[in-house]
Amino acid sequence: PIRITSSPIGLTISIDSTDTLKLVKMNRENSRRSDFKKGIDAMEGRRRRTETSISIRKNKKDEGIAKRRAMMVAPPSAIPAATNDDSTMSVGTHASAIEPKAVYTAADIPSLTAMLSQPSVDDASLLEVARGFRKALSVEHNPPVNEVLASGVLPALVHMLQLEDKPKVQFEAAWALTNIASTDETKAIVDAGAVSHFTRLLSSPSAEVREQCAWCLGNIAGDSPTLRDIVLNSGAMAPLLKNIQQPDNESLFGNCVWACSNFCRGKPVPNLGHVAPAVPVLTQILRGTNADAKLDALWALSYVSDGDDDNIQTVLDTGIAGLIVEMLDVESNIVTPALRTVGNIVSGSDVQTQAIIDAGLMSRMQRLLNHPKRMVRKEACWVLSNIAAGTHQQISTVIRTKECMQRVTDMAVSSEWEVRKEAVWVVSNIATGGTDKQIMSIIEAGAIDAVCSILSVNDTKMLIVALDAVECILKLGAKLNKNYISFVDECDGLTMIETLQQHESDEVYQKAVALIETYFGAEDEADDENLAPEVNGGTFSFGVPQKNLDEAECPVNHGNAQQPFATYNFAN
Repeated sequence: PIRITSSPIGLTISIDSTDTLKLVKMNRENSRRSDFKKGIDAMEGRRRRTETSISIRKNKKDEGIAKRRAMMVAPPSAIPAATNDDSTMSVGTHASAIEPKAVYTAADIPSLTAMLSQPSVDDASLLEVARGFRKALSVEHNPPVNEVLASGVLPALVHMLQLEDKPKVQFEAAWALTNIASTDETKAIVDAGAVSHFTRLLSSPSAEVREQCAWCLGNIAGDSPTLRDIVLNSGAMAPLLKNIQQPDNESLFGNCVWACSNFCRGKPVPNLGHVAPAVPVLTQILRGTNADAKLDALWALSYVSDGDDDNIQTVLDTGIAGLIVEMLDVESNIVTPALRTVGNIVSGSDVQTQAIIDAGLMSRMQRLLNHPKRMVRKEACWVLSNIAAGTHQQISTVIRTKECMQRVTDMAVSSEWEVRKEAVWVVSNIATGGTDKQIMSIIEAGAIDAVCSILSVNDTKMLIVALDAVECILKLGAKLNKNYISFVDECDGLTMIETLQQHESDEVYQKAVALIETYFGAEDEADDENLAPEVNGGTFSFGVPQKNLDEAECPVNHGNAQQPFATYNFAN
């Protein structure tokens, strides 16, 4: 029997018998993605790189599921209760036994908890208690997590993970804890000391226990960077990768790859030393045939590459650039993480940027710029903006295809706002960092209309980006004696720049004033008016204001302290 007593630190469980209850493993894969918690990257993060004074950006990681719940997908009638065939004892033969049920709800929590408070609990009943909590927590809507935590059973569930001779109890307890970890109460699992046990059980002889523990660790890592680092510091990556490389079944393989993606996820990015061992394993997955695993692996690589140049180089060193670029041709949801990874790489050093260009990137960009999905078009412009922040040779790859640049300028004017912003960054990066010839090329493609269209938006950062581009274009016009000033005026750019003199941002105001004074001939209107000649018969008269005199100094002009204009006539 199993004895559970109270102690100052919670429930103490002593075991002196062998659990032989047979557990029926249910298929959970079809529903594992149906319930989740938001990802840990709640804010937009942009990494800045200075290259010829050009700004480049990274956008938020809006990549999907960070947590998964393990729900019961089979109908209750299909879930067998324990029978004499499942155990060497009948669950009803002991006074401490609990009657098996097909369905457990929040209403059963008190009785399940009370069962653990009995002087002794037999093996079958302990398994049924663990299963009961798991079933109660596996409902699709509003699982009774708070009720379970309030019952005080959490230490007992964590302790069940230590029952090495009870793998079925470990499995049910891990499943219950997984579903708690999929909610906002993830930290409770960590505070209860479960992480070290989950990490150890990644090497359990039982494949289903290993899978469930990987699942729970993935949920914990997906909660926040803080909890992710606790998981990584526990040493979970190495045994997780072993399960990926030597999986017992496809379900275990898939869940471990997904967990690995969460191990790599989040800002601030994890220590490269913790995640670098996963990169070669992830690249091998991309060469495989499991579509779901390839998707998770590619997201993981996008997280790893979303760091400094060392992170990017770790990915490139696997020789995977060509394969990632090829995945941009696939008509599936794998395009988004592939494009994200490409964008991360081209935001690295010029050498790293060139590596992805040499892998054949540019031939795919036209199709991506015309993709039906808004986020793909946005990411495609973001990629081009990073390339446009590179060398003159790399800028040339962006503008070499006229249709590609024309599409960018068109989107800067008339696409969705998220896409417009990224398209304007492409234009601005070329305008501020390109050669004279390159700047003239984008002007021919509609760059002036593109940047001026942004001058009326309520986005201070984008106003500054657009004003910088306008300044560079006008500077080139003055240098080459080209009338770009009239181009700006024709698309209402001057009117909008004048309006920006009233902008609340001092930087926007200063830039607007400088443009007007430098390129649009801002002068004192009174001076212009006073110097305008008037025709008087055969002479031109120029009005010149004289000194203002008060009445004492100008007695002949009593009642008018303003001296009238004197005129000077010159014969025609």
